[in-house]
Amino acid sequence: MRQLDLVVIVVYLIGIAWIGLRKAGRQKSAKDYFVGEGHMPWWTVSFSVVATETSVLTVISVPGGAYSGQGFGNVELALGYVVGRVVVATVLIPLYKRGGFVSAYQYLGDRFGLKLQGLASVTFVFTRLLAEGVRLFASAIPIKLLLDEFGVHASYRVIIVVITLITVVYTYLGGIKAVIWTDAIQMVLYLGGAVLAVAVLSAHVGADGYARALHAGKFALFDTDFDLAHILTSPFALPTAIVGGAIFAMASHGSDQLIVQRVLATRTLREGQKAMIASGVFVTVQFAAFSLVGALLWSYNEGKSFTELGLSSSDNLYPEFILHGLPVVVSGLLVAGILGAAMGSLSSALNSMSNSTVADIIHSFFRTTPSEEALLRLARWMTLVWATLMAVFACAFSASTGNVYLTGLTIAGYTYGALLGAFLLGRLVKRAGEADSIVAFLVTIGVMTYIVRGVKIDVTTDGTTVSQAIAAQWLVPIGVLITLLVGGVLSLFHRAPEPSAGPAPDEEPGTGPDRLTSTVGRN
Repeated sequence: MRQLDLVVIVVYLIGIAWIGLRKAGRQKSAKDYFVGEGHMPWWTVSFSVVATETSVLTVISVPGGAYSGQGFGNVELALGYVVGRVVVATVLIPLYKRGGFVSAYQYLGDRFGLKLQGLASVTFVFTRLLAEGVRLFASAIPIKLLLDEFGVHASYRVIIVVITLITVVYTYLGGIKAVIWTDAIQMVLYLGGAVLAVAVLSAHVGADGYARALHAGKFALFDTDFDLAHILTSPFALPTAIVGGAIFAMASHGSDQLIVQRVLATRTLREGQKAMIASGVFVTVQFAAFSLVGALLWSYNEGKSFTELGLSSSDNLYPEFILHGLPVVVSGLLVAGILGAAMGSLSSALNSMSNSTVADIIHSFFRTTPSEEALLRLARWMTLVWATLMAVFACAFSASTGNVYLTGLTIAGYTYGALLGAFLLGRLVKRAGEADSIVAFLVTIGVMTYIVRGVKIDVTTDGTTVSQAIAAQWLVPIGVLITLLVGGVLSLFHRAPEPSAGPAPDEEPGTGPDRLTSTVGRN
């Protein structure tokens, strides 16, 4: 019967590539390739944002976390993320849409000059290469376990190469339109799988199962332990989740080209803002659905430990239920959903890295404006280059040791504070010039590298003291403060710079120049 599941998975992989190419149409320009000429519906963009930030590990780890004691802590985190997205929609998206940008970092070029724009973009693409390479390998781990169960024994490298090849087909040819439409479908698939799992589990455990899970604290939403060490190290402490989470979301969704690019594909400023805020609502619903799966699995398994269930870790809980607790074909659909989560984050990363390379880095080396055909060819070639590098890095990582999940999480801590700090420096410190911003940016990355790698806090729990790293949500505000402090102090030692010739304050949203071509010819 497992053959039917395999048929479902193969049909899905072929179908998603075909749908992506069908929806994309024919690309006529680099701007069309990168932002779909600003014609994408807001709801598909919102779904794409959610799929972009959702990896395979999110899909499988949230149920395991809810089962083992986190309760609905991820929903608490999502509430902080919603606050941050509201700020991004209000403060930053109008800058990008009114300027006609195809890259978030073009604002930095207008405000401080091409050197900081290029530096921010280089930081983004290499950070994304590392983060997505780790993410791609991490995605191969549960997929390999699932395929082994189906009798398909493939190495990590084979899985990585196959996922990359299928994803790059529609990303290379279809650009952002293909990415957004396939992301939307993939989000519906894996979220629909969670809803289906909830329905099956509810039928098994009934109202009594819900009551037992509630009594055991599996539905706990807020962590109200206000011990300072706990707040600084736990991602689920209430101040960390709401305040730190909001600032973290401002960086990840306001200064990271991976997300900003999707919002720039919307028709108008208002639709871009709706897409951003709605994505926070959808993420909250998503976390609630996967947390509910974990709580109901606790009742379904009568509270047994992972060891008693024969599982090596909490991440095996949801895949185990998919394979052995659901009917044939249904389990195939949910495995396809897990594949969809991997492909969605990968396709988004490839297109945004190609975008940033062409719009922010390469264009500064041209003395004349390349033709639209040349820019489009360059955009596609850069998609292939980054896909190859990412697959090579992921394959190389598979031979190493270490916790890939934690490695992926900590990478953002090195750079997000500097990126968001540069945007806020431009908005808040009018005296700051290009040299101030570059020094502040580099100093922040250096200090954050030390903090991420070297700073630990002793936390005492049940009489046992353990040294823990600072929670990821606090790394961004620390980095932002360093950037603002260094840039602000440096700005006091020189005269205020002349105002830049940016878009007029009263310019209507979406009426700015085509920033991809108009800035290419700058010296």
